[in-house]
Amino acid sequence: MTKNSAEQMNGAKAFIESLKKEGVDTIFGYPGGVLLHIYDEIYKSDLRHILVRHEQAAAHAADGYARATGKTGVCLATSGPGATNLVTGIATAHMDSVPMVAFTGQVTSTLIGNDAFQEANITGITLPITKHNYLVQKAEDIPKSVKEAFYIASTGRPGPVLVDITKDATISEFKFSYPDKVELRSYKPTVKGNIQQIKKAAAMIAAAKKPVIYAGGGVVSSNASSELYKLAELIQAPVTTTLMGMGAFPMDHPLFIGMPGMHGTKYANFSIQDSDLLIAVGARFDDRVTSKISSFASGAKIIHIDVDPAEISKNVAVDLPIVGDAKAVLEDLVPATAEKIVSGKTSDWLKRVNQWKKEYPLGYIDDGSTIKPQFVIETLCEIAPDAIVATEVGQHQMWTAQYFNFKQPRKLITSGGLGTMGYGLPAAMGAKVGCPDQIVFDVAGDGSFQMNSQELATLVANDIPVISVILNNGYLGMVRQWQELFYDCHYSHTDIIDSVDFVKLAEAYGALGIRVEKKSELKEAVQTAIKSGRPTVIDVRVDRGENVFPMVPAGASINELIDERKYGGI
Repeated sequence: MTKNSAEQMNGAKAFIESLKKEGVDTIFGYPGGVLLHIYDEIYKSDLRHILVRHEQAAAHAADGYARATGKTGVCLATSGPGATNLVTGIATAHMDSVPMVAFTGQVTSTLIGNDAFQEANITGITLPITKHNYLVQKAEDIPKSVKEAFYIASTGRPGPVLVDITKDATISEFKFSYPDKVELRSYKPTVKGNIQQIKKAAAMIAAAKKPVIYAGGGVVSSNASSELYKLAELIQAPVTTTLMGMGAFPMDHPLFIGMPGMHGTKYANFSIQDSDLLIAVGARFDDRVTSKISSFASGAKIIHIDVDPAEISKNVAVDLPIVGDAKAVLEDLVPATAEKIVSGKTSDWLKRVNQWKKEYPLGYIDDGSTIKPQFVIETLCEIAPDAIVATEVGQHQMWTAQYFNFKQPRKLITSGGLGTMGYGLPAAMGAKVGCPDQIVFDVAGDGSFQMNSQELATLVANDIPVISVILNNGYLGMVRQWQELFYDCHYSHTDIIDSVDFVKLAEAYGALGIRVEKKSELKEAVQTAIKSGRPTVIDVRVDRGENVFPMVPAGASINELIDERKYGGI
């Protein structure tokens, strides 16, 4: 069924009209030869287009926009190198299940396969890192492809879809009509969980004496935070959230036990290892959480709720799978459990968990001689506790997860699965565009920030006041930490001290630059940045030798953590 407007138009205009039908308000893109017809239609339209300075940033910005708003992000790049520059951003969105549609231009259909100028087989290149992709060679196929792309990207387990459109498809004219629904026989995501499995899960939960809820990004994607909260309160179980699940459960709640895994809290890891029931909701048992799989939660029964059946028992064998959307499954699981639960059954368990929390709190030694990076994160949280915080990747990312007190979902925007350096600045830009009334920080390392620092120009040109806070230790910090602990302090190509003057760099782009060298200067710098309403870079000179602890060494069980520097140091 279609709603036929019967208006004659070329493929480029049909592309714009199709985006409008999907409610798209912003595109992050970069023009090129095969996109000239599309960009001419963008010029005539009221669609907001943000010109990035590198196509990778377009993908990351669309990703950040999607994570912050819950809507599908959109990016656009030309053929050949423009399209291939999107690949890292598409892979990032794929690993973290982010709804995004990436549009690329392609050479004229008659030239495909001839190694034409700026030709690349982008559908072939992105096949492993997209939910689906399309090569559109006819103008009349544009509306249908756009409709399906947005449907696939945003339903089931969200993820990126790529639509590659040939130049001649944007030129040809046809009578535009837009589908009013999608019917794909091979794509039918399961939303509701099997009721018999849910009843079994309720019985297992009611019987458990030491349950732990392990929540991941699927809780955020499905907007299931309130249902997760109800389940935790009902069964009085400690809750641990993955990096992707941060904010799905309030971090200041008494039942919250922090992030699990390699740089998780000791008490989260101890709780998982000592539990008799692990309730996994929208989490995929990533290796950074499980570490040594053979010993992971070895004494526990495992319930796994996930919308993607491919994730069930992929990494860790589970006892009870429930395939379905996290929100829909929890909506049924909570009342089913309420019928069986016995009040007070977990009180002894919670006492033990709380004792671990007292014995092994997160903490760091601050003698006042240097600025500790953890102090920077705590200060940001104190000044703007409800801010959206995007991060680059490295030590600063882990300190953000450990020390910023996220109370709501969609507040932490970070590359988890792929660990993409250079992600934070453009992702923060996308988040700020999607949520203009919220304070948005990009917490960065001096290494990661330089990978996409050119997007300061985009921020200034479009008046997008993202505040970048660089924890500048003069190192590629996380790699240096491993070199210190496991490679006899051989700091091979990780020392980048004074590689750039970030204040001058910010000013060169027309942004505000502030350097912080004393603890007493930090709060005023952050407050100045917020009040300025300008894109700002705050260069904070932090302790060069500080490491992220706790830490699970590679191959160890998650309860075998290092929590102090033992191997020399700087």
